[in-house]
Amino acid sequence: MKRYLTAAALSLSLAMPGVAIAKTKLNMASTYPSSLTQLGTLGVSLSANVEAMSGGELELKFFEPGALVPALEVFDAVSNGSVDAAWSTPGYWQGKEPSLALFSAVPFGPDAREFGAWLLFGGGEEMMQKVYAKYNIHSIICGVIAPEASGWFREPVNSIEDLAGKKMRFFGLGAKVMQKLGVDTQLLGAADIYPALERGTIDATEFSQPAIDLKLGFYQIAKHYYFPGWHQQSTSFELMINTERWNALSDAEKAMLTTACRANYALGMAEGEAIQGAALAELESKGVTIHKWDQATLDKFESTWNEVAAEIAASDAAFKEAWDSLSAFRAEYKKWSDVGYLK
Repeated sequence: MKRYLTAAALSLSLAMPGVAIAKTKLNMASTYPSSLTQLGTLGVSLSANVEAMSGGELELKFFEPGALVPALEVFDAVSNGSVDAAWSTPGYWQGKEPSLALFSAVPFGPDAREFGAWLLFGGGEEMMQKVYAKYNIHSIICGVIAPEASGWFREPVNSIEDLAGKKMRFFGLGAKVMQKLGVDTQLLGAADIYPALERGTIDATEFSQPAIDLKLGFYQIAKHYYFPGWHQQSTSFELMINTERWNALSDAEKAMLTTACRANYALGMAEGEAIQGAALAELESKGVTIHKWDQATLDKFESTWNEVAAEIAASDAAFKEAWDSLSAFRAEYKKWSDVGYLK
């Protein structure tokens, strides 16, 4: 429960420097370690900005993965109230609610500009919050990163048929596409990928963009790096808060958290674009070969994705609602992007 000071108590506390004014504290579990470029550092920045904006009266305390709960168990922990909040991405929870993946990253989907337009002004975030409400969670879109790579492989992939039978770490809706193409996909947290690749538990992996993958050292095992990241042209992040804790916040505290998340979206987009060129150059200096999928392979990925989307929409009403909304928004947006931007 929040505590509010009466006028008399406030006067007394000001007269007695040793008496601290009550502040609101939210413990925030993280799916990503604080040291991980963008994925973790954006969560740390969010925490620092909230404290600065509130003058220290609202604390959103960042906890490393495993400090409160394991990285991929933060959804349940926020839902049941064992932790107040979590820093993560909706795509990790598609096993609980298929539609949540659409608010994280969409194969052959929008870039960060277009995605933000739909999420924040096209009704996307509102639909996401409606889904989360069933689980006692309030979630705010709270960051974004630029396009990802689509995979690290030990040997070149000469045709899409070469993917069949491989064991590969893969995220989100893109994993559904890879499964249809015969890939055995696994969802692993950041810290578990390198050991799995090193031991041969997985044959290949995708994780994130060059600056982040460089940090994780995949180039030491796999030297063939494939682009574009058709499965994640942008990836959004979230601040999940237990509904009771959210409702107990003041209007000012809710506004500060929401505003800090909006700022985090802009910062993530700008930083992600700024750091990839240098990262690619460093990876090439370490012997990595950069590949681009040919158009026929991309066309196969896309047609397979369209099959996956149609299948999920046919079986899940919330997914269909979000997919129809995004598709309609993109059709309208295309009129603007076709004339407004240089190709």
